[in-house]
Amino acid sequence: MNTPQAGPDVQALIANARMYSATPSVKADWKALLAWVLARAELPWDLIDYDAPAPLSVLWARNDLGLAMMCGLPFARRGELPMLVAAPIPSPARYGGKPVYFTDIVVRTDAPYRTLEDTFGGVIGYTLADSMSGGVALRHHLAPYRRAQDSRLYRKAVGELINARGVITALADGRIDAGPLDSYYHDLLKAHDPAFAARVRTIASTATLPIPPLVATADLPVEVLARVRAALLATATAPELAPLMQRLLLAGFAFPDPATYLPLAAMDGGPAPALDDI
Repeated sequence: MNTPQAGPDVQALIANARMYSATPSVKADWKALLAWVLARAELPWDLIDYDAPAPLSVLWARNDLGLAMMCGLPFARRGELPMLVAAPIPSPARYGGKPVYFTDIVVRTDAPYRTLEDTFGGVIGYTLADSMSGGVALRHHLAPYRRAQDSRLYRKAVGELINARGVITALADGRIDAGPLDSYYHDLLKAHDPAFAARVRTIASTATLPIPPLVATADLPVEVLARVRAALLATATAPELAPLMQRLLLAGFAFPDPATYLPLAAMDGGPAPALDDI
């Protein structure tokens, strides 16, 4: 008879914010913020580094995540939903004080394009086909144009650009004519690496989507979850965190219903053409 395997020790979980570590200084600020949260919640979790190009899918597959940023699509697609701990609320006005984001569709700054339609016939880039901001949201935004034209919009698609930096580099190098950026990551780049961000400009943005949340794949006891959420809520008003929150373009954290993210899985499996056929 097999003995059931115990879950991970709730005192030995990990925390990580790789998804929005847009620059080394932003990574340091995220680590400082999460360290403050863990200290306030009195949790000795290990705040780990997990830098690119290590695949985020491997991190998200772990069962010892206590507080880790996860793309909304794998969150929605996971057979047993991780525990949604909280979702960041970006502070720029375009987010409306809500835990949402967009995909910014960008072109090289000196490119002649003024509208999204101007890029049709060129080369579209994307990060990963199963990335929400870097693939799926772009595909759904372009689908109505594809249906109206009843033929391919772009002569070629270039994938595996991995992340926003890969998209910007491909644009600057002339390998693609348009590509997608997670809007919050894009805003962090503009604030902390303006020279790099200035290589591109936005010509369109998708509809709002629920922003990648902080999740736990371990089963957090109710009182532990309450302590973590209370600490995250306190970040909005803690005087000592004000400069850090300003640098991270964060207004605070919200606690959305996990069901908010379930439509993302339907988008991934929807009728929009694959990016290689868009």
